[in-house]
Amino acid sequence: MNAGYRRSLTRTVCFALVYAAACYAGRRLVVVGNHNLAWPAAGVAVVWFCAHLRAPTRRLDMLLLTLILGTVNWRTGTSAAVGVVAGLVGLIQVLTFLRLLRRWAPHLWGAGGDESLRSPRDLWALLRAGLVATIAACAFGLVGRWLATGSLPAAVTAMSLARHTASILIVGSAGICVGAALDRLPDGHRSIGGWWRRRAPVPRRRMAEIAGICALSVTGHVVVFAYEQRFPMSFALLAITVLVGVRLSTPWVILNNLVVSVVTLRYTLAGNGPFAKVGDVAQQAVVVQLFVTLVALVGLALALGREERQALLIALAQEKEQVKHHADLLTAIIDSMADGLAVIGPDNRVTLRNPAVAGLLTEKELSQLGAPAGTSDLMVRRPGDTESRVLRLTATALAHPDGTHSTVVLLHDVTAERRHRDELTSFAGVVAHDLLNPLTSVEGWTHAAMESLEGVPDHPNVGEAHADLARVTRSSARMRGLIDGLLSYATAREAMVAPAPLDLAEMVADIALTRADAAVACGAPAPRFDIGPLAPVRADPVLVRQLLDNLIGNAIKYTAPGVQPYLRITAETDGAMVTVRIVDNGIGIPEGQHEAIFDNLHRAHLGGGYIGTGLGLTICKRIVERHGGTITAADDPGGGSCFTFTLPCLSLAAGVRPQVDA
Repeated sequence: MNAGYRRSLTRTVCFALVYAAACYAGRRLVVVGNHNLAWPAAGVAVVWFCAHLRAPTRRLDMLLLTLILGTVNWRTGTSAAVGVVAGLVGLIQVLTFLRLLRRWAPHLWGAGGDESLRSPRDLWALLRAGLVATIAACAFGLVGRWLATGSLPAAVTAMSLARHTASILIVGSAGICVGAALDRLPDGHRSIGGWWRRRAPVPRRRMAEIAGICALSVTGHVVVFAYEQRFPMSFALLAITVLVGVRLSTPWVILNNLVVSVVTLRYTLAGNGPFAKVGDVAQQAVVVQLFVTLVALVGLALALGREERQALLIALAQEKEQVKHHADLLTAIIDSMADGLAVIGPDNRVTLRNPAVAGLLTEKELSQLGAPAGTSDLMVRRPGDTESRVLRLTATALAHPDGTHSTVVLLHDVTAERRHRDELTSFAGVVAHDLLNPLTSVEGWTHAAMESLEGVPDHPNVGEAHADLARVTRSSARMRGLIDGLLSYATAREAMVAPAPLDLAEMVADIALTRADAAVACGAPAPRFDIGPLAPVRADPVLVRQLLDNLIGNAIKYTAPGVQPYLRITAETDGAMVTVRIVDNGIGIPEGQHEAIFDNLHRAHLGGGYIGTGLGLTICKRIVERHGGTITAADDPGGGSCFTFTLPCLSLAAGVRPQVDA
């Protein structure tokens, strides 16, 4: 037997003893006619099974509860058959209660969670579960008694309903609060003494108030029940109950409920108090239980409502503090931005701006922008500046609940970037002039030398000269290709993107016709094209032509010798983007290089006579990304490769724009 099972068994024995004492006490709290005035065992049973919700001794708990309840009823005046029915009724009641409580308040202690009563909703869930479970048990008990005795004791059933519901509410609420408090303690402190030592200290003034209210409550109920015939002061109990609920915390209210229940039962059994005047015994028992139930409900509802409100106020204060912290953090971030940020209200009034805006535009210039949502460039020249500055203005609409709109404006000084781009363009021109012109001379003189050697008689040195000149020709061609690729890459990287409506079908057809004519002129097999419907896009015509020409040219170039190139080009629209696929019957992409082929100067096929610079697909990727799209490469199931890229469709939403930064 392991230690966990031994601890559970010990708790089972302790609960069984307490339950037996509660059953015996209930059977002794009788009025005329052997009718019980109260039944504390129902609440004890609920606490027992809540504490042992997942205990390994659950089956033993159910057996002991049934045996104890049946035996106590049998030994205190009922028949054995009625005792058996009573035992089954108690088991049905507690199991039904646990099932309902787990469904309606799973966060409570004993229902699967570890929390105490924290709001009036929890109180209503506890009351509803106890009432429904008691009704189900009473219905079973009524049928069982009818089968055992042949009678239908409706009055006894009504008293049982009131007694058990009150017991579950009062004792059950106390058990849930104590159980939740003990579960929150460390394992070595799970006792009443440990809880008392670890409780939060209470100020003396507050302790005096609690003691005074508790004394007033006990004294008031004793006076009313002991001297009701001399001093009819029953109405004062309502004020005392409200005072207890408003000023005391939930544990103290629960303690007050237990004391009030004991006082009420004590004086009613002695024939004193307002309820002793009720002549009918069944009615008297029901009225007493209704009274203690209402006292408990009013006090707990007021206390839980107040505590819930206090918890909400604390949470609201914490949330306000967090919002303030986030606002301060956001303000610090905005103020530290190098770019200008401003918000222009519906009336063109600047409602927010960071310090960086002051160095870019004045408040008057900001309010006169009237910038639509999107990206545009603005040329400005401030007094004292030696040259104009270029500001990239990004505007985003910000909707308000009343239907109006503000505009969030982001200002970025791109003067240096423009200057860098112009310098790069100039450098590209220098490269084209200073490198391509000498290269052209080398190619021309090489061609002239080869023509001059055509009339020379055969000689070993002549053959060697022809071979050397051929090498020079091939090297010149590779150098020209590399220079052209670098210039194209610089253009694709630095050129401004000018989106415009573009007919993809027309452009693809034109490129296909050009490639077919070039192949025929070179004596190579003319490529076959299968072009599906292509949706129009919104993109830069020059860059997209470069993109398509590169991909189609690669598909034709990387085809096995003697195989006629075949390309299938299709497109489909998905939201704001058009997805284009180019499928070929080429030699494919080596395994593991489907992403690396888009890197700078990466060549997948180094042998086989396939000449390239390794920049073509890098240029394609840059063009697609600058339009806000993506490009991928994959193997085609039928052989060859499949390149897929996306471009903005012609009906692109105003808030989605191509990437235009360098």
